[in-house]
Amino acid sequence: MKKVVVLGAGLVGKEVARDLSTDFEVTSVDSQQDNLTWAFEGTPVLTWVADLSDPATIQEVVEPADIVVGALPGSLGRFVLENVIEAGKDVVDIAFFPEDPFELDQLARDKGVTAIVDFGVAPGMSNLFMGYHNAQMRHVEKFDCIVGGLPVIRDWPFEYKAGFSPADVVEEYTRPARYVDHGRMVTRPALSDPELVRFDGVGALEALNTDGLRTLATTMKAPYMKEKTLRYPGHGRFMEALRMVGFFDKEPIEVGGQKIVPLEFTSAIMFPHWTFHEGEEEFTVMRVVIEGETREGTPERITYDLLDRYDSETGVSSMARTTAYSCTAGVQLLAKGMFTRKGICPPEYIGQDPVCAEFVLDHLAARKVTFQKRVEELDEEGNPIPAALVEVG
Repeated sequence: MKKVVVLGAGLVGKEVARDLSTDFEVTSVDSQQDNLTWAFEGTPVLTWVADLSDPATIQEVVEPADIVVGALPGSLGRFVLENVIEAGKDVVDIAFFPEDPFELDQLARDKGVTAIVDFGVAPGMSNLFMGYHNAQMRHVEKFDCIVGGLPVIRDWPFEYKAGFSPADVVEEYTRPARYVDHGRMVTRPALSDPELVRFDGVGALEALNTDGLRTLATTMKAPYMKEKTLRYPGHGRFMEALRMVGFFDKEPIEVGGQKIVPLEFTSAIMFPHWTFHEGEEEFTVMRVVIEGETREGTPERITYDLLDRYDSETGVSSMARTTAYSCTAGVQLLAKGMFTRKGICPPEYIGQDPVCAEFVLDHLAARKVTFQKRVEELDEEGNPIPAALVEVG
């Protein structure tokens, strides 16, 4: 039985470990004993309390592993990934750290390591879809992704709770958003350009600019590519106001003779309100739209829709399910020898292989995470031809 070491036992990391424990010998590593104590009762998952900010400790905990999973906050992500690669371990990482992962590409190649990065739901599955159709079509003209995880009950004032590290959510709200327009990279403030989008079973949500293209901005050459984050209407404006007046600043300021970091103060007050209560219902919604020409020259639009909800039977949140099971599909690909490319490998590289892409979708479907796919032919003006609907499923 292969050994997998999962670094991080947060909301998503613990579900990664649980899911993998049916097929692998899994050890979950976290700096907090409390995270490990309650997460794995009644499971075969082994636990290890360790300080993952120490390079020597990282080397020690990953030494027995055949495959490593990085499921830590983005602030630690790049540092830990670099040390895992230095240890020569294949890895699937979902830390979504702000730095460019391709800075570690040569190191991974030199070490003979396959490092799959950003393999969650978005980034993750959205990248996989783009990689697949970019390889299958003559030309991809446009890629649009809108995605978000939200509580069912809209509690004022935030009308939001975090399905993963709250600090990483704030990073989304402060990092400038990049998208591609007319083949040029455009940078806009995070949370800018709000637009209302309606979803069956959910209602109206607001799509806001965030820096979600990530590796697609450099690996894919479509002239139009954009990702937006979905929130309940009004949340983005509230967060934008907090950002503008300095509540998310990282530089210390003096208050009453004491030095404080505004972001740390804001986090201490705000994050408790962003925590889901046990059994609280939430959902993940995503739509990916890809437009281009088939190999036969037919204009085509492919739409993937996901609406996944909290699983009351298992008590696992939707954000944990959709992110964790995408990640565990990546681990299975490595373990089965289905994906062997060396270096830094974002999910679009996996999508380029139809066999790997189908395996990932089957893996998710077996865990009741399903995407609805719609394919439409387009006329010369880019409008769908009603009689040309070729697939719904």
